[in-house]
Amino acid sequence: MRTTDPPLASARSFVPLTLTLNGREATFAIEAQVTLLDLLRDRAGLSGTKKGCDRGQCGACTVLVNGRRTLSCLALALAHAGDAITTIEGLADGDALHAVQAAFVEHDAFQCGFCTPGQILSAVAVIAEGRARTEDEIREAMSGNVCRCGAYPNIVAAIVAVQAAR
Repeated sequence: MRTTDPPLASARSFVPLTLTLNGREATFAIEAQVTLLDLLRDRAGLSGTKKGCDRGQCGACTVLVNGRRTLSCLALALAHAGDAITTIEGLADGDALHAVQAAFVEHDAFQCGFCTPGQILSAVAVIAEGRARTEDEIREAMSGNVCRCGAYPNIVAAIVAVQAAR
C-alpha cells in the first residue's frame, strides 16, 4: 500500500441555486442530487409540500413550476434554476385564501389533509389549463393525485364551483 493514497471522497460538493419561491427570489447552496421536494421541505422550511410515496405515484408532492404541475419528488432542484415555484404556502394572498383553497373548505374537500396541498395545487393548474370542463374530465385530470380518505366527490365539487364562478 502506498502512503500517498488520496483519502476517500467524503467532501460534499455544493452548487448555488437561485429560483423564485412563492414570489420571492431565493438562493441555496445544494448538492446536485437534491430533489425539489427535499429543497422545499428541508432547506426552505416549507412543510406544506408532502412526501408521500417518493416515487411520483401519489401527487402529494405536487407544486407549480412556472404555473405547471410538477411532482417535486421526481424533479432535481437544479433543473429548476431560475424557475418560479409555487407551493401551498404561496397560494393565499395574506389572510385571503386562494379561490381553490376557499372552495376546498366550503365543499369539505379534505379529511385527513395530507394530500390536500397537492390536490389544491393540481386543481389550480387544472383550472388554468381550461381543458377539464366536465366532472369526468376533472376526475381524469386529477387522477395523478391520490386521496386515501376518498374525498374525491368533494374535490371535484370544489373545482366545479371555482370554474362556475369564473
